Amino acid sequence: MPNRREFFIKGSTIAGAGLLAQWSPFGSSAFGAQAASDSTVLVANTLPEPAGLAAGSTPANPTNVVSSNLFDGLISYDENFKPVPQLATAWTESADRRTITFKLRDDVKWHDGTPFTSADVQYSIMEVSKKVHPIARPTFAQITAVDTPDAHTAVFRLAQPSPVIWAYLDTSSAFIFPKHLYAGTNPLTNPYNAKPVGTGAFVFKEWSRGNYIRLAKNPDYWDQGKPRVDELIFRIIPDASARSVALQNGTVQYAPLTPVSLIEARRLEKNPSLTVDSKGWRSNAPMFFMDFNLRRKQFQDVRVRRAIAHAINTKQLAQAVFYGFATPATGPVPSYQKNFYTADTPQYPYDPAKAEALLDEAGFKRDASGVRLRFNHLNHTYGEDYQRAGMFIQQQLKRIGVEVTLVNYDLPTYLRKVFTEHDFDTMSAFYAAFADPQIGVVRRYWSKNIIEGAAWSNGSGYASPEMDQVIETIQNEQDPQKRTQAIHQLQVIAQRDVPSINLGELQFFRIYSKRLHNVNTTPIGVYASLGNVSLSTTGGA
Repeated sequence: MPNRREFFIKGSTIAGAGLLAQWSPFGSSAFGAQAASDSTVLVANTLPEPAGLAAGSTPANPTNVVSSNLFDGLISYDENFKPVPQLATAWTESADRRTITFKLRDDVKWHDGTPFTSADVQYSIMEVSKKVHPIARPTFAQITAVDTPDAHTAVFRLAQPSPVIWAYLDTSSAFIFPKHLYAGTNPLTNPYNAKPVGTGAFVFKEWSRGNYIRLAKNPDYWDQGKPRVDELIFRIIPDASARSVALQNGTVQYAPLTPVSLIEARRLEKNPSLTVDSKGWRSNAPMFFMDFNLRRKQFQDVRVRRAIAHAINTKQLAQAVFYGFATPATGPVPSYQKNFYTADTPQYPYDPAKAEALLDEAGFKRDASGVRLRFNHLNHTYGEDYQRAGMFIQQQLKRIGVEVTLVNYDLPTYLRKVFTEHDFDTMSAFYAAFADPQIGVVRRYWSKNIIEGAAWSNGSGYASPEMDQVIETIQNEQDPQKRTQAIHQLQVIAQRDVPSINLGELQFFRIYSKRLHNVNTTPIGVYASLGNVSLSTTGGA
């Protein structure tokens, strides 16, 4: 394993050295002096820079990939998406499936030395997940209480059986907070979101904004022998070409969040030192969409929303913008989830003439300059591909007399503008649909998921009693066939009302060096801890 000094020299002598030197985690002499020169360091990348480091309060991919190294979940999942122990060593379910009892490890401490107990689980589920978490709130709708008969037993009480819970208990989902640091505070703004105290394989050490996030080996980790590296550094590298160079020369060994342009990924697939992998994204099921801010008067007319849907050629978007790493979406549920998907929904095929007719009908006729309507559009913040998507939408809508001003923010500003201030006209994002629509899809359409300040929830402000009733049927129905029918009905209403235009089913990937061993390749691999990963001196970049 090259030492810190060797890494720095390597990073500063290759082509593109200026870009890499700018983003080197070793650029600060103070930082470089904090660890022995022969320590084993795994360098990863996250993009964009996270808004926070605790996934339970800032549920976003850049946060998740860091947070999973700092925190453990009740369980994890194997290759077949079956539960395996983590903070919980065992679990039982009552015959009526209304009680789930978790036996917790008795040898786990928070990074500040405080023992982990069932009180942490109770607080996290009842006071955070069920109240302010945009995904957990509908997923855990049937949980009425978490009992704590002793320090190492947590008993979930359910109003009705809820199989979806079993797909949502890992660390990126049923997030466990340290109650002693969060109780009595607003979990969305608690300062420990930026300096986390977790139970995971790594301990938070430093966050140099705009440069790096530094984690160190947890010497008291319950899983003996892990982590297998001394430090884990997440570099913040805004420039995609610099990320590509860093991966190729080995100064970054792991980049989970679609780190390079899509056309560059096709080229790197041929690099013998690198692995381009999409397996770890299987449970995520990302869906790309465009939200209307329904608080804006012009978007309260469904004809306007349908017109804009007809004006966007989703086939061209998938090919020209996403280079085939996407397919056109026909609704909010991905087509490959055969158990839940239906194609029998209203569709908006590319038809500019139909779009113009709808805008005429809605009273938005062209003015003397040929413009019908003007609004701003907040691009998703996760890289250049989403900025290109915004430009594509802008060009498409200009053809029907709609002028769109594109706005690019950093992630914290984007989240504030959309979910707290509601200061936008339209925006684009991708949401993970996850393995069951109750986990990742209903949050976009349920009025109870309009939660002030809660990221990745119902950003459009869409509220429909009909849709709410269908969503609550999905949450409560015990007959699998009837529940699936309700999921189909959700897709029909979502496509009919168009609070969002479902644009594409995305195929994400991660890139990592072949020097890495034991990378988690389960369906949740991208969200898994790197605690089991080791780094050899040969075999890749």
